[in-house]
Amino acid sequence: MFIFYIFLAAILILFFWVIAKYNSLVTLRNQVTNGWKQIDVQLKRRHDLIPNLVNTVRGQMQFEQETLEKVIQARNAAASATGVADAAAKENMLTGALSKLFALVENYPALKSNENVLQLQEELTSTENKISFARQFYNDIATKFNISQEVFPANIIASMFNFKTAELFEIKSEAERQVPNVDLSLKR
Repeated sequence: MFIFYIFLAAILILFFWVIAKYNSLVTLRNQVTNGWKQIDVQLKRRHDLIPNLVNTVRGQMQFEQETLEKVIQARNAAASATGVADAAAKENMLTGALSKLFALVENYPALKSNENVLQLQEELTSTENKISFARQFYNDIATKFNISQEVFPANIIASMFNFKTAELFEIKSEAERQVPNVDLSLKR
């Protein structure tokens, strides 16, 4: 009879352990989903601001229509992205197009002093910072979720209930990995 109670206790402990591991994996999966939705909110904000910026500078930058078209094309591609990897790639293209646009704005004194352009640039910069923080949070929680699925014995529970690892935002392009050259010398 004593062995029966020990066996029953072991079965109950195992049962509650499986429930606890399953619940922790579900919690992490939902946090990963939440992290992605936070990025999505900031990307939507970014996508909404870009047409306003382009429309504000369009009249002044008549010779730069190709750059403006590239920004709009990159924005539309980014808005139609599906999944983390696709979004990361298309958002990086959009960031490059916006960088070129901001560099060109510097060549137009009327635009540099235009309050609407300055406000939109500030809004986009603020949004870029929020996107960076949201991506960092997402990668942190996705990594935690992925690790929790891979360690033993939780990996057994994860495979039993068909949990999938989360994709991470990562730099794919070698050009993005390059360190910018900053010269702070006071040469005259």
